[in-house]
Amino acid sequence: MLIDQNPAMTVVGVAGDRSEALALAASEQPNMILLDILLGDEDGLSFLPELREVATNSRVLVLTGLRSTESQRRAIIAGAMGVVLKEHAAEVLIKAINKVHQGEVWLDRSLMGSVLDAITQAPEVDPETARIGSLTERERQVIALIAEGLKNKQIGERLFISETTVTHHLSSIFSKLEVSDRLELVIYAFSRNLVKVPQKGD
Repeated sequence: MLIDQNPAMTVVGVAGDRSEALALAASEQPNMILLDILLGDEDGLSFLPELREVATNSRVLVLTGLRSTESQRRAIIAGAMGVVLKEHAAEVLIKAINKVHQGEVWLDRSLMGSVLDAITQAPEVDPETARIGSLTERERQVIALIAEGLKNKQIGERLFISETTVTHHLSSIFSKLEVSDRLELVIYAFSRNLVKVPQKGD
């Protein structure tokens, strides 16, 4: 209601859980996504990377009731451009939405220093670990089915998605893992234990 009352903003959808959020983000491609850390029984930050993947041009602003450096750090690392505390006045939320939409980062000033310190002091992640960690759950499912020898059409039928969507997932996987074709992907997946090596008799 607060956002809809602002003449410069329009709410294009409201989601109550992860699946609804991902579906809406993919179909509506909003300029801004306001994500509550607690979405139903789920942790909104756990699927924030997937949210950004299905809505690549959307900017994400996280809403939380937790005055926690760790939760804000997790949000920024996961791809959010800002965090707003629920205790703040309504006009602060509107201002934060505007700032993030303009490309600025929005963090609670009292926590900004400690959040930035936590991010800059975090241990460096091995590049290969980071690549594997960037895979979404759906992409891991696609990799497992590729390793079984399934074609795109068969994968689509197994996962109840279109063949075009499978192709998009494969393009993303190739890019993230820096492999050039299906054979190289399968070799990579087995060698990094992304899928189980079939045993005799399996």
